[in-house]
Amino acid sequence: MTDDSPADESSTGAANGAAADSGEDVPGVDPATLQRRIDAGDPVRVLDLRNRDEVEQWHLAGPNVSLTQQPYNRFVRARVTDGIDEFVAAVAGEGPITVVCARGEASAEVAAGLLERGHDAHNLTGGMDAWARLLLATEVDGAVGGDDDALVQYRRPSSGCLGYLVASAGAAAVVDPLRAFTGRYVADARERGVEVETVVDTHVHADHVSGLRSLAKATGATPVMPERAVERGVTGDVTTVGDGDTLDVGDLAVEAVHAPGHTTGMTAVAVGDALLTGDSLFLDGVARPDLEAGFETAEAFARELYRTVTDRFSPFPGETVVAPGHHGEGAQPDADGVFAAPLDECRQSRVFEMGEDEFVAHVTDRRPSRPANHERIVAVNLGRESVDDEAAFELELGPNNCAAAPADD
Repeated sequence: MTDDSPADESSTGAANGAAADSGEDVPGVDPATLQRRIDAGDPVRVLDLRNRDEVEQWHLAGPNVSLTQQPYNRFVRARVTDGIDEFVAAVAGEGPITVVCARGEASAEVAAGLLERGHDAHNLTGGMDAWARLLLATEVDGAVGGDDDALVQYRRPSSGCLGYLVASAGAAAVVDPLRAFTGRYVADARERGVEVETVVDTHVHADHVSGLRSLAKATGATPVMPERAVERGVTGDVTTVGDGDTLDVGDLAVEAVHAPGHTTGMTAVAVGDALLTGDSLFLDGVARPDLEAGFETAEAFARELYRTVTDRFSPFPGETVVAPGHHGEGAQPDADGVFAAPLDECRQSRVFEMGEDEFVAHVTDRRPSRPANHERIVAVNLGRESVDDEAAFELELGPNNCAAAPADD
């Protein structure tokens, strides 16, 4: 089951109003429909009007996405000089052009101009702002308990962030919620007839503003974090768990599995036949070890990460469903729309064939960009800094950048 609902009704209204405000009656594609096309592997031809640095930071991606960055003023010059055909010829790919900008206004104008000259084009309704407000929910079939139990994977395509709802016997826990979608989790729980009793963060996140506090406040649920994460200076009333501790969610037992390496407090969550690995083991690689304390201590963190994926996860049987905390840019879900795989399949990756020293060299060799505004995001998630909802949303725009390198790279 897949639910492509936006974050809330107001974001849909803002998105749908963007094209209307432009004064152009142009065809539009909503973010959920476009993402389904990308996930299906359909060819998608994108013209992005934002500045180059913005496009390089985050953009629509997928195996069959052709992306061309052309600033809006270049279109204006082309229109004035009767050069629209040449402008279109420079757009990579074939087929209809999906025009993209920040909020869907300039892109509506450009799409209209292309249509006037006979070129097939449409506007991404609401622009990248609307795409960032898209949250997809898909049930992970067969991962937990009986008929009344469910594991739902939440996916934010714009950043690759994955979170989860565990539901059983009228109760629910939400793992790694995003603050921007607090209302969505509440609405989904209500629709399922369950009450959110527990909210869990697997670690102190550096790439997005956590919904731990906002969701706990909205539902009266207990906020839970790993004890090692709280030791980093988390403020406020938070219940802590250590390795092997369990939480009851209806008829299900949710177990904390200490999984350091990405951070000192990173903790996976075992429930039913699933292992929610957070930022430790991904389907296509492992987490980066430098975000908590910098590159100077990355080697020590990498050695902990090696022990996590090789030793701490070794007791779990091969059929355990690995449900990670992120997916890579442009990655495609399985046929059911889920990013999950059996642990045995993950163990086929090259990192499991490496000795400790080779593994450490592999994950510390590269130094990818850090998540946008990561220091402020960490401060907010620790409770040391307060920001309003819109500021929180703006802080986390862009890719997650929490992976070290693909496992087979």
